[in-house]
Amino acid sequence: MSTNVQLNSSTAKCTNTMSGSLMLIEALKQEKVEVIFGYPGGAVLPIYDSLYDSGMNHVLTRHEQGGIHAAEGYARISGKPGVVIATSGPGATNLVTGLTDAMIDSLPLVVFTGQVASSVIGSDAFQEADILGITTPITKHNYQVREVSELPRIIKEAFHIATTGRPGPVLIDIPKDIAIFEGEFSYDMPVNLPGYQPNSEPNYLQIRKLVEAVSRAKKPVILAGAGVLHANGSEELIKYVEQQQIPVANTLLGLGGFPADHSLFLGMAGMHGTYTANMALYDCDLLISIGARFDDRVTGNLEHFAKKATVAHIDIDPAEIGKNVPTQIPIVGDAKLVLEQLIKQDGKQGDNKEWNEQLANNKQEYPLVYNDSDTELKPQNILELIHKWTKGEAIVTTDVGQHQMWAAQYYNFKNPNKWVTSGGLGTMGFGLPAAIGAQLADRESTVVAVLGDGGFQMTLQELSVIHELNLPIKVVILNNGALGMVRQWQELFYEERYSHSKFVSQPDFVKLSEAYGIKSARIEKSDEGWEEKLKEAITSDEPVLLDIHVCKNENVYPMVASGKGLHEMVGVKL
Repeated sequence: MSTNVQLNSSTAKCTNTMSGSLMLIEALKQEKVEVIFGYPGGAVLPIYDSLYDSGMNHVLTRHEQGGIHAAEGYARISGKPGVVIATSGPGATNLVTGLTDAMIDSLPLVVFTGQVASSVIGSDAFQEADILGITTPITKHNYQVREVSELPRIIKEAFHIATTGRPGPVLIDIPKDIAIFEGEFSYDMPVNLPGYQPNSEPNYLQIRKLVEAVSRAKKPVILAGAGVLHANGSEELIKYVEQQQIPVANTLLGLGGFPADHSLFLGMAGMHGTYTANMALYDCDLLISIGARFDDRVTGNLEHFAKKATVAHIDIDPAEIGKNVPTQIPIVGDAKLVLEQLIKQDGKQGDNKEWNEQLANNKQEYPLVYNDSDTELKPQNILELIHKWTKGEAIVTTDVGQHQMWAAQYYNFKNPNKWVTSGGLGTMGFGLPAAIGAQLADRESTVVAVLGDGGFQMTLQELSVIHELNLPIKVVILNNGALGMVRQWQELFYEERYSHSKFVSQPDFVKLSEAYGIKSARIEKSDEGWEEKLKEAITSDEPVLLDIHVCKNENVYPMVASGKGLHEMVGVKL
């Protein structure tokens, strides 16, 4: 960076002239970015050269997919945007899964991709890919920088877009020559985006409509999603619930937004939700959805979803309201601000005492249950023990599948921002790198990555990062020798035709972990003292991998089959 003094006839003006790559570094510093996840390559070498002396914290993941999932984990726990750098061509296209995952789960990311030089864009140059065309449907916004002078403004806009309204990923594509060219750097300009004006303040008249609907309701229920967490509205949700005595069900991504040990908590709703939560959604006369988008895994068959209810939908994104479920009381706004307004109204509580008693009885009569075994470890029991030894305060990350559902069911989250999973996209390989980002976001918390043996093998190379940074992550592989959820569906719906869902050959995960320099252990039911071995690993202060051999044929229940309504659950009782 150089400071040049330019003189004219009337004034002396001081300007900062620097290369595009230095502009990027300076902008990240002004945005107070704490960590960058990335992987270098030819098109981003100027950026990495500027990183060399920058003093910024950069984590070299072992694959670009690992980098972007780590950034998602960081964003989910910290609430700050995750930052990623990848090179052009395959480096950029390796980010596609993570961008889609962040887009559908509303996670703020700012992603920088290198691009071939401006002069050869469109010529099929070496490692060229049309990353703008590829990522337009899977980003909140994307840019390609054509003038170095535009770079500071674009970066500032990107951070603003990623973190305001409904959060999401923003991509900035930087041709290699733009990173080298010099220009004047200024980061004091205001963000001016006339076409982007997200609304966070709720409409007062709609608030009053909801207050009046609550006063008339005899069977109200709240469905609380991740929007409560994104808005930091958990405390307000608890206050409102206790003021009005309305029971709460969580979506998968909303877990932790309302404490699992609260008397008005009904559990998780949806395909593998609790009987109490699902029947409450089916029978209610007032459904208040807060920061949830009515995903099909939550609603089941829409023909049977909340048909007796007046629906109030609170969401920061107006496009979600009425998209899947007809809504009588739409409220566009930030979940925390809406809840503050509802608390302030202190409306008359509805006559729902009998309803609450009925739901409390349902919780007692239809709890989550499983059959224990004298010969095999049950994954549900493993999650219960991990919950016990971490006192329910660990950050839990997962891949996608049976282990994800068991973690959601049996690790009873009592605090917000402790649950990191791939919801809308259902991304295998997510859990291990996400744990890295989560641990970097919160150095003091215990982080447990609960993985399946299938998903683990998609991004296992990130064990190298765990070892390199000495992150005390507990990697728990619930090893059933199969793609468990695929196997379960083949058992239930495809006449037990197990087409390529069972692994014929598996690596020795213990030896693999040791090759990466991480302590490990295999745990089986036949091991003497297996429970103590598990406890010692989970409560240790160093990285550990556990290969836990669990029952191969265990299924996730309860379950709402595809095409069925929430009231048509199976496996509710043993």
